[in-house]
Amino acid sequence: MKRLLSLVMLPLCVWNLGAAVEFNQLTPAEVSAGWKLLFDGKTLNGWRASEAPATFSVQDGCIMAFGPRAHLFYEGAVAQHRFVNFELKLDVKTFPNGNSGVYFHTEYQAEKWPAKGYEIQVNNSHKDPKRTAGVYGIKDNYEAVAKDEVWFTLRIKVEGKHIQTWVDDRLISDYTEEEKPERPANFAGRLIGSGTFAIQGHDPGSKTLYRNIKVRELP
Repeated sequence: MKRLLSLVMLPLCVWNLGAAVEFNQLTPAEVSAGWKLLFDGKTLNGWRASEAPATFSVQDGCIMAFGPRAHLFYEGAVAQHRFVNFELKLDVKTFPNGNSGVYFHTEYQAEKWPAKGYEIQVNNSHKDPKRTAGVYGIKDNYEAVAKDEVWFTLRIKVEGKHIQTWVDDRLISDYTEEEKPERPANFAGRLIGSGTFAIQGHDPGSKTLYRNIKVRELP
């Protein structure tokens, strides 16, 4: 019984029951490769939330997205929060019926869904059938490639017009923007350009955790 109680009380951000692991830090190899941290594991310094700021909080070393629709935009010092070619890594944990996403090449917007940039979907069980690591609304993924309540690593790479996504090193999406892409009116801003990142809080029933948010700029 004591063992069961201790497991129930584990923090939300525990990775596994093995040896302790340091999160929200860079390894020497990552530093040498040019990776930078975007989240310090303690505060939302460098981030700015839109219409419902309380949707985002820091819990046990993670950013929790849980509440009404809102978006958390990176406005920190790394690259003056304007990225062109890059590789982004995030550890993610979804919960049942959770829906979230990671935007890139976007900019701060006070309300509604971001109009600028692409969204990479984060969704393993929500009623929306578009699943994790798809390029939302452009090249969607309908296969469940991760599980709720299990940590996975989402990696996004953009070079020129080329977008790739991985889940735990498995390539999920591989999309190259067309020379003259045709977009519906509500997706007119879904274009390669430059900008920052944003984490999505989708709806009051969606809970998602993020940690180890790291980026490196590419030539």
